[in-house]
Amino acid sequence: MLQVQTMMNVTDNTGAKVAQIIKIPKASKPHYAHIGDIVKVAIKDATPTATCKKGTMALAVIVRSRHGVHRGNGIKLTFSDNACILVKEDKSPIGTRVFGPVAREVKEKGFNKIASLAAEVL
Repeated sequence: MLQVQTMMNVTDNTGAKVAQIIKIPKASKPHYAHIGDIVKVAIKDATPTATCKKGTMALAVIVRSRHGVHRGNGIKLTFSDNACILVKEDKSPIGTRVFGPVAREVKEKGFNKIASLAAEVL
């Protein structure tokens, strides 16, 4: 359950390090975003050679959250950080690598390319 102004780590190789949620366009609840939702973010910190510069806006998919997800078999999956991956308008990732684990719900929501780039899908 992430809301506006939540800071997240960017876990791809676009060069962006930290992003802040500024808009949740299509969420299950109007004020919260969950794993697998697309949100609009502002890049707050980036490397000097980044493809997405500091201060720009981009779309991102949430791949990890501290709140976690409840699955049908009774398991609650939580992560140690909030993380996202920057995507284009057609839901394809901007970067070519994904660092860290990704929740299975991301693949179930139609982001197959992100799940295939991830080293571990939980």
